[in-house]
Amino acid sequence: MKLERTKNMARNVAYGYLSKIILMFFPFLTRSIFIRVLGAEYLGLNGLFSSILTVLNMTELGFASAIVVHMYRAIAADDHAGINALLSYYRKIYHGVGLVILAVGCALIPFLPKLINGSWPSDISLTAVYLVYLFDTCASYFLFAYYASLASAFQRDDLMIRVDLFTKILMYLGQIALLLTVRNYYAYLAILPLCTIGRNLCTYLCVRKTFPRYSPQGAISPQTRADILQKVKGAVIGRVSWVCRNSFDSVFISMFLGLTATAIYGNYYYIMNTLTALMQIFIKSVNAGAGNSIELETQAKNHRDMNCMNFLYMWLAGWCSICMLCLYQPFMTLWVGRDMLLPVSTMVLFCVYFYLLKMGDVLEIYATAKGLFWERRHIAIAEGIGNITLNYFLGKHFGIAGILWATILTVAGIGQLFGSRVVFRHYFTDYSVNRYLLRHLKYALITTAVGAVTYAVCSRVSLTGIPELLAIGTICAVLPNCLYLIILCRTGAFRDTRAWTLEKLKNLRKGGIKS
Repeated sequence: MKLERTKNMARNVAYGYLSKIILMFFPFLTRSIFIRVLGAEYLGLNGLFSSILTVLNMTELGFASAIVVHMYRAIAADDHAGINALLSYYRKIYHGVGLVILAVGCALIPFLPKLINGSWPSDISLTAVYLVYLFDTCASYFLFAYYASLASAFQRDDLMIRVDLFTKILMYLGQIALLLTVRNYYAYLAILPLCTIGRNLCTYLCVRKTFPRYSPQGAISPQTRADILQKVKGAVIGRVSWVCRNSFDSVFISMFLGLTATAIYGNYYYIMNTLTALMQIFIKSVNAGAGNSIELETQAKNHRDMNCMNFLYMWLAGWCSICMLCLYQPFMTLWVGRDMLLPVSTMVLFCVYFYLLKMGDVLEIYATAKGLFWERRHIAIAEGIGNITLNYFLGKHFGIAGILWATILTVAGIGQLFGSRVVFRHYFTDYSVNRYLLRHLKYALITTAVGAVTYAVCSRVSLTGIPELLAIGTICAVLPNCLYLIILCRTGAFRDTRAWTLEKLKNLRKGGIKS
């Protein structure tokens, strides 16, 4: 079966950005009310326990990614029985993973006080709060979350987006109402697991209605099981690396600097993560289509698709980085006040961190779709160990700036420089990885120059408050993109990407049958 890749991507992107725009408002409003009603220490607890549970959640991603790769193959071959067998296997795995997370999570309870430098709110039981987060995490594994893999494999992420939008709006409205009326942290937390249960039930009903012919039944072959397990080993290692890079930061900051510093870091990370989530909508919308394309199309076509998507994506990533550079401090001043600002030099590191993470996103689509988890295990191990080691030493001596430098050094020096070589060695074998890396270096230098010019112009704005944000936002909307266009419009990459984009739009107007 050849998926309607362009049509599905357009639908996923449209629903994804609509959902994200709506949902960006509610977390921001909830976080703002939370800070004012309960304070930064409570917010620091949220960040700490969310990070701990993210570490435990790394157990699952390996199975999800590996099984979806096999679903791409089954869908391309119209193998309905194979899809059902994979879904059945995934259900068994999810139940097992849920039990493991529950057991390990409970074993960590005695160590919770050691993860906080200083005190925590006197009216809070760390164990009770942690158990709510643990129950919220485990609930999905024992219900119907595995059905989401079916929608993902068929490139119908829009189904999950609609479910997520509905349940999260209810969750945020409930949390805001409780914060303003009851003003109780426990009541605020109780909403989390209730909405998780509701989201999983809605997922089951929605996917079953859309794909009624598929249900968990049958068994996969021993060969498929062996291949999945090997991919899982690599994917879990990769997941550990991701967790080391993203979730241990808050844990180390809490250990070295306390909950207030964790909350300040969390505010900046929240903004960066919101932009990351907006860009990730495009990546998720393309994933299944890339998997289908790898099974049915040539390497040359996929390499051209990758280069053109990468050109557009890095333009967008560069623009977002420049907006962060110019708007971070004015926005934070207006939102949480000058007392919760980081130094400008540390703020710049957040912008560099964001851009470096985005550099590998498009190539990651093809690595994941091809199932190159085991092949990248050495890179993931080196990145994870390097990040934890540098987090400890740099974080201990340089605080939040040291934590960010640890991530920047490992992402750039290990993840990007060596990780990209794996994809070219095992899939894009007819093409040069060095040329790919030089192209990224060119994009980074252009973004640095454009960012410096834009920041210099924005720094001359003498307004304050909302007028300052509007003035700088207008400059950021126009100036960087004009500079990018002037610099890039005569390049071959620009011309090829323009032709490729017009082809996609033409196919979409015809109904999206071709990719």
